[in-house]
Amino acid sequence: MRPVVLPPNMPRSFYRGAGRIGRFRDTPTPADADPYFPEDWVGSVTARHGAAPAGLTTLPDGRPLATAVAEDPEAWLGPAHLARHGADPAILVKLLDAGERLPVHVHPDRAFATAHLASPYGKTEAWVIVDAAPEAAVHLGFRRDVAAGELRRWAAEQRTGEMLAATNRIPVRPGDAIVCPAGVPHAIGADILLVEVQEPTDFSVLLEWEGYDVDAEAGHLGLGYDAALGCVDRSAWDDRRIDAVRGADRAGRGIRPGVDRLFPGAADPFFAAERVRPDPVGVLDPAFSVVVITEGAGELDPEHGDRLAVRSGQTLLVPYAAGHCALRGDLRAIRCRPPYDTPGDGA
Repeated sequence: MRPVVLPPNMPRSFYRGAGRIGRFRDTPTPADADPYFPEDWVGSVTARHGAAPAGLTTLPDGRPLATAVAEDPEAWLGPAHLARHGADPAILVKLLDAGERLPVHVHPDRAFATAHLASPYGKTEAWVIVDAAPEAAVHLGFRRDVAAGELRRWAAEQRTGEMLAATNRIPVRPGDAIVCPAGVPHAIGADILLVEVQEPTDFSVLLEWEGYDVDAEAGHLGLGYDAALGCVDRSAWDDRRIDAVRGADRAGRGIRPGVDRLFPGAADPFFAAERVRPDPVGVLDPAFSVVVITEGAGELDPEHGDRLAVRSGQTLLVPYAAGHCALRGDLRAIRCRPPYDTPGDGA
């Protein structure tokens, strides 16, 4: 039970990438021939909604990750995780290459997903910007309260200009980290490569679909739009609310040697992420996690298992049973993991 380097795992999508994942990984990907492979699902036991087994990770030994976890959940996840979440990694991590602006859409929260989709998980997500054009931006939340009828009209008549104009446009640059709570309308702008960590579902309600390789029937989760739009947060997102999901109440604080916390408290119930900057070492505590090497090269030295040479563009899957791991070298990395097992861990 040791860390492994994962190959690309790229299900087809409805929006276009721009080849950034292949260039970042320095390896061939399906996107080399078809731009509609803009996402890499890393360490995934979550399938594309309505399209299983697309999205599921296969380990280098040929086993589906879901099967491996089910066979030995304590080794993969750890006893505290099992007590809190059961035999479920409880996160999904992606590389996402926005070759065009994504449509305005929204993800249901846990209460809505439990009531309507038979799932304990909604889809709160967060973005860590790896690369972005100088004018790149994301859209997050409406700038004013939006009435239910107005939202329904925007969607039904595809008044996307009005809808997009009502959102907060937030410029982004490499290194930024933003939490997008479930229910909040959003759109990732063009010319961005990011690491996304999220709850382990593929639930999306599309508020916009014209001009994309998808139609309205795929955008309401089989619920019909009258019901699906009930998951949308139509309230105003002012600067204070935006700052709270971009903010630094704890983000950036060193929590272990060479390791800083990335997200503010809004992420705590759902997942965690850490920026690793060895000086001279970055120490990773035992946890199921995905490590994305974003810059440089070095080695990952697990407490249990062989050392791995690592370089920029690689994605590593680290089981709990690997124990404490040391990242060394002239490198930078992002570690994504389930919520801390004990409230306050990592704070």
